[in-house]
Amino acid sequence: MGTKTVDEAANEATEVKSDAETVDVTKTDEEVTEPETANTEAEAAEDEDDLSEEEYAAELAKLQLEHPEEGPSGVGQGAAAVVSAALGFISLSGGWVGTVAAARETLVGQLHTASTASVSTQIKEVYGDAWHTTALWAGIFALVGALVGVAALVRPAFGTPGKPQATWIKSVAWAGVALGVVGLLLAVLKYTDVLLSLPSAT
Repeated sequence: MGTKTVDEAANEATEVKSDAETVDVTKTDEEVTEPETANTEAEAAEDEDDLSEEEYAAELAKLQLEHPEEGPSGVGQGAAAVVSAALGFISLSGGWVGTVAAARETLVGQLHTASTASVSTQIKEVYGDAWHTTALWAGIFALVGALVGVAALVRPAFGTPGKPQATWIKSVAWAGVALGVVGLLLAVLKYTDVLLSLPSAT
């Protein structure tokens, strides 16, 4: 093995140092290049986000089709159906208004009927008018209940189309209509003395 001169050793040290600096410079270039690449990608993403008005409108319409807005909640229709059923039930069972009105007619009949009047007249004035008043108020409740039930059933056909009407709303509304029709029929029969007519004086 030969010995290296001082000049050769110095040259080798310079070459090793130059190689080391080259590596460091290359590494520095890579470190500088990575942020530039990230910035370029961010700018490209921003360019993609900057859509024209037509493209934006098309995307918005697509999103609306995929996620349509919810229709009416049906709270009003449900409340109308419940009210309809309640009014129909009151028309069959009687209510506070009908009871008070019947009692008033009884009092009026007693005040305006002379004690010397015939039995048939007393029955008609004291009890007949009160009975008819009860039937009249029952008919009013039945009619209103049936109309409210029909309105609840046909409401989805008008206005802005929304989601289908809930099954329970239809069921309760139909129950209100049925009770209203039956109550109205019974009220007419009672008012005309076809059903449970007043007793005769003889």
